[in-house]
Amino acid sequence: MTTTITEAQKKPHPQAWYKPTFSPEHGVYVMLLVSFFTGAAAAQNWTLLTTLALVCAFFGFQAEHPLVLQIKQRKSVKPRFLIWGGLYGVICLAIAVYLYLRYPILLWIYLGAIAALIIDAFSVFHREQKSISNEIVTFAAVCLSAPFAYAATTGTISNVSIGLWAINTLYFCSTIFSVKLRKPKTSSVVPGVVYHAIATLIIAALYYFGWLSLAIALAFGIALLKFAIIAWQQELFSNAKIQYVAMLETGCAFIFLAIVALSLLPTHLTNF
Repeated sequence: MTTTITEAQKKPHPQAWYKPTFSPEHGVYVMLLVSFFTGAAAAQNWTLLTTLALVCAFFGFQAEHPLVLQIKQRKSVKPRFLIWGGLYGVICLAIAVYLYLRYPILLWIYLGAIAALIIDAFSVFHREQKSISNEIVTFAAVCLSAPFAYAATTGTISNVSIGLWAINTLYFCSTIFSVKLRKPKTSSVVPGVVYHAIATLIIAALYYFGWLSLAIALAFGIALLKFAIIAWQQELFSNAKIQYVAMLETGCAFIFLAIVALSLLPTHLTNF
């Protein structure tokens, strides 16, 4: 009898359906905010529609989390995931439709986000959500918040906003290769070196064609320097606590944001 009670106590109990689900991916929160604020800085304005776009992006991200959890546990239906995923999705959809009615150009951003969601769901179903290709697609989708903020504020999509989406995506995808160095199976620096070389060429091209300013293009140097230091001190980085890794990535991300935002804001706002 005692053994039975002990085993029952150890068995995890599912959370009640009325308890909200929140994504534990703190790094994605940082990615979303940094990308969104760079887009808002490029728009050089903040309106009610900008705020609605931020709320829409946040709930869109939250809706994805329970969907992924339900796909992972596809053998049984979890009401909590369906209820909160549906609620977050309805809020996101309602705001998205309202913004679309104001600025139909947003449809292109919506289509990109939907395509990425489908690819991510397919990858989760086949248990390949941690593959480099799927993570790049996911990060690229989150970084769509940069042109989303710009378009929701100005009603247009410019080359600059697309350039911001590209550099945000390239910057944050650098983290994928840094984190891979912590795992024995993916500890080779070669993929990371190849990625950063290609990313640097892409950013140089964007600068050449005028889609990025020199200051913003140089901001990618933070990712290059960070990866170089991590590769140099790979053993120390591999053994570091995840909290310290998160602090490093968050700190570098906000330095990146500061450089990009200050280079985009009007001159009278940057003269202190």
